[in-house]
Amino acid sequence: MSYAVGRPLARAGFSPNAVTMLGVLVAAAAPALVWLGVGREQSGWLWLAVVACALSGLIDNLDGVVAVITGRTTRWGHVLDSVADRLSDCALLAALWLAGAAGVVVVAAGILTMIQEYARARAGVAGMSEVGVVSVWERPTRIAVVAVFVGLAAWTPFGVESWRWADLGAGAALALAVVGTVQVLAAIRRALG
Repeated sequence: MSYAVGRPLARAGFSPNAVTMLGVLVAAAAPALVWLGVGREQSGWLWLAVVACALSGLIDNLDGVVAVITGRTTRWGHVLDSVADRLSDCALLAALWLAGAAGVVVVAAGILTMIQEYARARAGVAGMSEVGVVSVWERPTRIAVVAVFVGLAAWTPFGVESWRWADLGAGAALALAVVGTVQVLAAIRRALG
């Protein structure tokens, strides 16, 4: 699917870095859309935030596809993509917070997310050539957790209030971030001794 969408972007002349920045903008739209909908009883904005989350995940794959198709893979693009991913992670977690999740839980999940990715990056500098492990808290899971729980906040099934769904989403994010960080650190420890 990524190649089917990426080919027209490459033909249209989009650079991989432009696609990367588009992904950040779409991810940043998610908390803005949540902000527009929360407290105004306008769940349509929250549903649009879910769409923004999902689109940000699709676009996250497209920059690499466009780079490969156009033969424009660069070391700078690799760094930019990593920074853009962290900005997008923060934006998506901010959407949960704006939907009503406890700030301290969202911040803790964000800190652990950054630690996991920083440890992986530093392991690469220290000589680890492979990813090490695919943890339970990778980009697709992060996007899915936010999209699902913002969607539940919009839908409010079982009579559960919107903010409680956001709180549950933040709790799930924190739990998965703890497990993911432990998984990555353990894999790095094994690989680097």
